[in-house]
Amino acid sequence: MYDLIIRQAQVFDGLGNPGRNADVAVKDGVVAKVGVVEGSAKRVVEAKGLALMPGIVDLHTHFDAQVTWDPTLSPSPGLGVTTVVMGNCGFGITPCPAEHRETMMKNLSVVEGMDLNALMSGINWNFESFKEYMDQLRATKPYLNTALFVGHSVVRTAVMGEAGSENATPTAEQLEAMCQLVREAMRDGAIGFASSFSPNHSGYGGRPMPSTIASEEELLALTGVMREFDRGVFMMATGARATPEVMEKVASNSGRPAFISTVLSMYNPATPDLALTYYEKTAQARARGNEVYILTSCQPLSFDFTLEEPYPLFSHSAFDAVKNKPHDEILRAYRDSAFRDTFRNDLKNLKPGILFLGDWKYLEVGEVAKPQHKELEGLTFEELGRRWGVDPLDAFFDLAIKEDLQNHVIGKFFNHIDEGVAPLLKHSSSVVTLSDAGAHLIYMCDAAFGLHFLAHWVRETGHFTLEEGVRRLTSQPADRFKIPNRGRLLEGSPADLLLFDPATVGMSKLETAHDLPGGGARKLRSAHGIHGVWVNGCLVHDGKNYVELAEGPGHVIDSFAA
Repeated sequence: MYDLIIRQAQVFDGLGNPGRNADVAVKDGVVAKVGVVEGSAKRVVEAKGLALMPGIVDLHTHFDAQVTWDPTLSPSPGLGVTTVVMGNCGFGITPCPAEHRETMMKNLSVVEGMDLNALMSGINWNFESFKEYMDQLRATKPYLNTALFVGHSVVRTAVMGEAGSENATPTAEQLEAMCQLVREAMRDGAIGFASSFSPNHSGYGGRPMPSTIASEEELLALTGVMREFDRGVFMMATGARATPEVMEKVASNSGRPAFISTVLSMYNPATPDLALTYYEKTAQARARGNEVYILTSCQPLSFDFTLEEPYPLFSHSAFDAVKNKPHDEILRAYRDSAFRDTFRNDLKNLKPGILFLGDWKYLEVGEVAKPQHKELEGLTFEELGRRWGVDPLDAFFDLAIKEDLQNHVIGKFFNHIDEGVAPLLKHSSSVVTLSDAGAHLIYMCDAAFGLHFLAHWVRETGHFTLEEGVRRLTSQPADRFKIPNRGRLLEGSPADLLLFDPATVGMSKLETAHDLPGGGARKLRSAHGIHGVWVNGCLVHDGKNYVELAEGPGHVIDSFAA
């Protein structure tokens, strides 16, 4: 007897082959048969022609802290995801000596837009070493398959403490200690090493995140540890400093694939040709035998934020004056003409990697707090400036002051014009991912990137066939990150499955929930058109609700292809 049979589905194998009508049988968490299945099962699902594909593989998440209090890893299972990689950009919570926990949490709360109170009250710290964290993760029994990077900022903090954000050059002893922590993590099952040189990545109190001040030599030393193991991948939030040429040097030195994550590789109309140069340079690197790819977002990079927490603007120097300041001081700064002039100057002299480039038609008035401003919702600040007869920048701050900083702003920063994004998605250097799930919770929820891809890029625009769209979300990301046997629906493969309706699949608008430890708020999305998500053969979400399980079926993935 099988554990599960899904009958009469349109089955997509994740390898790019056309769908075919078939039954799928599951036994002991593995796909036992694809085709005409005879016999019985403990559970039978009548698909009635719905599409069945491998679960979505999300390579770029920040669930490291959340998983210690929420084994469901919500909202990802309800959005079709079955496998996640955590610890991206080199930010996380392990390894972490007990005396550095507060520093780690405070930095994480700012750089990844997390609720500090939720981190302080929610993280279960039954670990210090990377191995202890992995052991705790296994004991947690998460709903999803999980893999974990060892991170540059984490090991810098573990070795140097707060000085990791101050001293650009470690001592020889400190560098060797960092290399040893990376070595131990690789031995204990890390998928690889992650880092950031991004100028957008500031920590608590405006201090730089530790890795962002490190030298290229330090980066080469730490990534070089992977060569000792002949496995592992490297990902980096590169900013302008870690150019494709630098990433190729890392790939050559370590002998391992390198993955770029940066807004510079996202389309924006201010510099319309810039992103494609990144893709072309990485293709040239691969032609020289050095594997370099780009982690590509398939959806607009948008933030829903207030000017009390203006995270997307923190990379502008003017906003140094309001970081971690109380409400009244922030209001006072926004009223000050000198502050506004500094911001105007920032917009005239843009630094690389900036999110907001000064085009006010891409910032909109979101939800407002005061009824008299309700009619303004949906206006761009360019339009609001015209209505009020002032510069859009002044309208931006004037509305915030009138709203006592409670109005929301919708920022559409990059990847919001299809004609510019489609060539990037189709490029040979592209790996579709970049959800940031678990991070920036008060501003955004991009965990539904796979559903957006199936709805927008497959069904609505036709840029991809359904079979190719499925491949780009499943086997390709798994293979690029050397995750064995995931992202395919084949006999003998783990039964990570997503049952959905191609005609209706998609995602909701942003919703607000107050469900973090301590009652903190976060933005969420729900799915449209999903009829079931299985991880290793176990139903974790029925399309509407999570299934309550005594323990999650996810595997902690600690073995990877060479």
